[in-house]
Amino acid sequence: MWFKNIFIYRLAAECTLTPATLQEKLATKTLQPCKGLDKQSRGWVSCRGDDRLLHTTNQQVLFALGVEQKLLPASIINRFAKERVADIEAQQGYKVGRKELKDLKEAITDELLPRAFALQRTTYAWLDPVNGRLIIEAASMLKAEELLEQLGKTVDNLPVKPLHTVLSPVAAMTDWLSGENPPAGFSIDQELELRATGESRATVRYANHALEGEEILAHIAAGKRATRLGMTWNDRISFVLTEQLQIKRLEFLDIIKEESGSVADNAEEMFELDFTLMTGELAKMLNDLTEALGGELPGMG
Repeated sequence: MWFKNIFIYRLAAECTLTPATLQEKLATKTLQPCKGLDKQSRGWVSCRGDDRLLHTTNQQVLFALGVEQKLLPASIINRFAKERVADIEAQQGYKVGRKELKDLKEAITDELLPRAFALQRTTYAWLDPVNGRLIIEAASMLKAEELLEQLGKTVDNLPVKPLHTVLSPVAAMTDWLSGENPPAGFSIDQELELRATGESRATVRYANHALEGEEILAHIAAGKRATRLGMTWNDRISFVLTEQLQIKRLEFLDIIKEESGSVADNAEEMFELDFTLMTGELAKMLNDLTEALGGELPGMG
């Protein structure tokens, strides 16, 4: 269980959500299969492939949202609609109008949905009560918000807000590239995106490219700002920091994974050790990154 892309949220200081309470709440809204004309169903699923909705280690909690969606491509609906339109026009002698076509497609959708194939996907979340954070593993904001929405329906009055820091990631990343030393424990890698602030929104991207030298400074002097930057923390975790304070392409370097692989005897022990190592290392990295960005904005904790 190694997260790849994460969104970081802050739990309010008064939050008293315990694993036992969360388990109880999740059990009331487990994933149910799509029925009849349902296009989608959401609910909580096991994060380990068994009947447990939570995995808890050292006060760190892992849980997962399951989403089942009916697959009914527009091309299939259009194909059926084309056939029906041809029959109607042949029998009645007039062309099918726009509203009639729309109603026809809706009727075809209702007819086909119960027979449509259902696809299930899973989004994982890590509750860190020790540091007051909720971490959602998702590549897109849409999926992170989907989990937050379902969590809000499951746990009453759960105070969760995106993490906000004193320095914006854009300002900090641009400063680090402009000659300011990167924060202690961090090094700059070879991935960068710079974007102009004017109407042009001109963007320059670098991959596998040394980021020292006059070329980068010239772009910054011309008004471009860093919106993505590859970094490594303590030679243990590499990642890309974005302008929205999202962490993308997390990679836990070999030194960490070797620690779990060398002592685990079976898949269950491996899962336990992987989660323990991931949460332990990532919690420290997020603490250091928050400090590097000037600390958390007052009133957010």
